[in-house]
Amino acid sequence: MSDDGESTASLAASLFAEVIISEQMARAMVTRALPKGMQLSHFSVLNLLAHLNEERTPAQLAEAFHVNRSAMTNTISRLEWAGHVHVRPDWDDARRKWVGISPSGRVARDAALAAFLPRLTEVVRDIGPSEVRRALPVLRRLRERLEEEA
Repeated sequence: MSDDGESTASLAASLFAEVIISEQMARAMVTRALPKGMQLSHFSVLNLLAHLNEERTPAQLAEAFHVNRSAMTNTISRLEWAGHVHVRPDWDDARRKWVGISPSGRVARDAALAAFLPRLTEVVRDIGPSEVRRALPVLRRLRERLEEEA
């Protein structure tokens, strides 16, 4: 292997170590700040539904989060039990269901954001907004490239 190959492999290992450790630390910080009883997977689904402002099928949600359908069904069931989503049948295809965020779900999502967004904002301020802006395109391309592998 050439020196360039070794340095590229070393760079790749360092990049992924930083990404994985950062992801674990970010998850821990957000999870600690979530309202009692809410899990990160619950917040993630509520946040996506609030952002899209339209219903999705459980299969679409599972694909969006790169999880299997049974894991998404479990998350949706817990959110429905809490009153945070409405699940309705598809009137054209009885085998399919549609999931939408409820008013209670919007309140829960907003409360979760209010709990951890100040800390994330502080982190961005400490790093520097201009550096974060420069890093975002690289991180976005990394995510897109990894999505091709999924």
